[in-house]
Amino acid sequence: MGKYEDVKLLGDWPSPFSMKPRIALNLKKVDYELIVEKMNPKSELLLKSNPVHKKIPVLLHRGKPVYMDFRPPILPADPYDRAIARFWAAYIDDKWAMQMRDINKANTDEERAAAAELIFAGVQLLEEAFQTCGKGGNWFGGDNVGYVDITLGSYLAWIRVTEKMSGLKILDGDKFPQLAAWADRFCAEEAVKGVMPETDKLAEFAKTLMMKLKAASPAK
Repeated sequence: MGKYEDVKLLGDWPSPFSMKPRIALNLKKVDYELIVEKMNPKSELLLKSNPVHKKIPVLLHRGKPVYMDFRPPILPADPYDRAIARFWAAYIDDKWAMQMRDINKANTDEERAAAAELIFAGVQLLEEAFQTCGKGGNWFGGDNVGYVDITLGSYLAWIRVTEKMSGLKILDGDKFPQLAAWADRFCAEEAVKGVMPETDKLAEFAKTLMMKLKAASPAK
């Protein structure tokens, strides 16, 4: 591993947002300690390290919160390509991942059908984006794992859970051959294998989480 000393990451294993820095740190061979943050209640270390947003993940170096900036960069060097990568990463985080969650909250066949339509429309966009961003390479980043790869890859375990719970085949190899092949490659990466949650374990966590959310919801 690298020469970095006292690198700690506040996060939790089910969180796709915690997956991103874990994969990036592994790719860059930076040794780190994962400090599991359960969020209920939030730890004093989290509140002190991220007093504004009070969210995970938080990367600490020698006790101080830091921004990850490694060389060679995970983002493309070309300004246009960098902007495109950020666009697709934001789309995945802010829109498509939310649509994927909606299908597990659907109560009727109509709601499930509508959610499935949005999910597959998004996967089609990502299949096309892979061709554009990858420029013939094995990754959204071209010849190397990049920012979009890490962003989408951090949701792969949750995609599998959604497939298991909903009965949908989201990354269908017949419909989306390039994304399906990309997902297999991503999960086989050494930097990913050690941090990718097991589907059954994550599914049990998801069921427990949904029961808690339903119990906390006001009765209609």
